[in-house]
Amino acid sequence: MTLLLAEDLALQFLEVSTEAALRAVLDSATRQMGFDHYALSYTPRPERALEASLLFHDYPEAWARVYTGFDLAGRDPVRRACDKSLCGFEWRNLGQLIPMTCGDRHMLAVGQRCGVGDGYTVPRHIPGEASGSCSFVVRPGVDLPRTRLMAAEIVGGFALTSARRLAGLRQVPAKPVLSDRQRECVVWSARGKSAPEIAIILGISRETVIQHLKMARERYEVHCRQSLVLHALYDGLVGFADVFRWTDWSGRI
Repeated sequence: MTLLLAEDLALQFLEVSTEAALRAVLDSATRQMGFDHYALSYTPRPERALEASLLFHDYPEAWARVYTGFDLAGRDPVRRACDKSLCGFEWRNLGQLIPMTCGDRHMLAVGQRCGVGDGYTVPRHIPGEASGSCSFVVRPGVDLPRTRLMAAEIVGGFALTSARRLAGLRQVPAKPVLSDRQRECVVWSARGKSAPEIAIILGISRETVIQHLKMARERYEVHCRQSLVLHALYDGLVGFADVFRWTDWSGRI
């Protein structure tokens, strides 16, 4: 029954061609799965001015006013947890994904008072392109419909696929291209090595390392090493494993 429902809803999302249609299908899917509210957020990379961000929700008006009025998006623990999960997660398990601060707990408590209870969020992140999430939420005092979480996982993914299509991302703009040497310098810089240290490791001069990093920054249009590393990680040019696995391995030598 759950899989049949998920299949039927997924087909509806595939036929979506307007934002109004996406809202309508989201609203219907939310109710059919046994949830009370939904929220979908799809945010392309900021410098892509031609691509529109999408934000749909039917949260209680009181919570919407608080969330937008105090600009809570940047402090939302659910959004942070999206970067730490490969699949959907229940909000009650946020502490297993990210460190929870007093502010995070206060924010969730305010949500409860405004009519937002537990939720299930499906995250998506495409390196170098965009990130998004689709949440299905119950009102306070109501348990999540756990027999429908598999359906929520599938439906959330198809909803975000529809949002991506509506945002105009049929063609992904070209990413900055770095040479092999430039990428090597960025990787060692991400590992915390200075230009003289990178020069010794790669067997090239310090000046050459500086030039490689300078050209990499110019191609990404950034002005410091930290921004260069962040952009390279975001694009997938450098993987977290390139940095942290090496750190763990080198620390045991």
